Amino acid sequence: SLPAKLINGGIAGLIGVTCVFPIDLAKTRLQNQQNGQRMYTSMSDCLIKTIRSEGYFGMYRGAAVNLTLVTPEKAIKLAANDFFRHHLSKDGKKLTLLREMLAGCGAGTCQVIVTTPMEMLKIQLQDAGRIAAQKKLMAAQAQLSPSSAAGAAEPAMETRTTATQITRELLRSKGIAGLYKGLGATLLRDVPFSIVYFPLFANLNKLGQKDPNVKAPFYVSFLSGCVAGSTAAVAVNPCDVIKTRLQSLQRGVNEDTYSGILDCTKKIWQKEGPMAFLKGAYCRALVIAPLFGIAQVVYFIGIAEFLLDMLPKHRD
Repeated sequence: SLPAKLINGGIAGLIGVTCVFPIDLAKTRLQNQQNGQRMYTSMSDCLIKTIRSEGYFGMYRGAAVNLTLVTPEKAIKLAANDFFRHHLSKDGKKLTLLREMLAGCGAGTCQVIVTTPMEMLKIQLQDAGRIAAQKKLMAAQAQLSPSSAAGAAEPAMETRTTATQITRELLRSKGIAGLYKGLGATLLRDVPFSIVYFPLFANLNKLGQKDPNVKAPFYVSFLSGCVAGSTAAVAVNPCDVIKTRLQSLQRGVNEDTYSGILDCTKKIWQKEGPMAFLKGAYCRALVIAPLFGIAQVVYFIGIAEFLLDMLPKHRD
């Protein structure tokens, strides 16, 4: 049933995000590093420095936004894919690869309603620590330089903002469109991702089915979700880099600003080279693989069916 699908998708998203959020934070910070002061050399270096400067919970900055909105996002994504697969199938026959891709395209298009504002807010909170640390480092370097004035003032402490404050400011200054900055880039990432992910997952999962009418074992669904998720994540990583840059409202020292997708693509290519489009690719693969592996296991096990079945018994 649709309620069961929505609950399953929501539970899957909550479990997955909690497990992999620190890696997602490292991905955002690595992708946003440009020609200014580079703070991190790798994912592990980013996480170690984050813990040292911001504490353990610094790795979970922006997690509240993600945990709040990932439930409707994952629910829409998984339920929409099932919806389109059902309506594209003919008399219960096996879907062709093209129809599987069309179903994935529909799911990716539907989810951006929630994904875009969620990513927009999450990125601001995730990257705030990097920008603050960069400013402190530049201020310290300026104080140590011979040309700096004696008795220079101490660098100001970071003022932490919340998702609610960012939302209010964006709504006040730009209206609802402020929360949907980077919508085109989000579509450019999520639609191809779903086109690759869902058909690949479905076909890998079928390999573990001994009988077409019996679900594959949970470990097959998990591994299929991991392989399909990491493959699709790496394939669309250039779009994710562009989306992250466009949705970042604050910039570090000597970092470029962008007017749109084409301008962003051109500047990254010219100033940072083609390899810049793969920034954070391994982090994204590490995030997406378990996230979708867990999501598919929860979705296919059907925790929601059990919970919904228990409700009438509880009332009796």
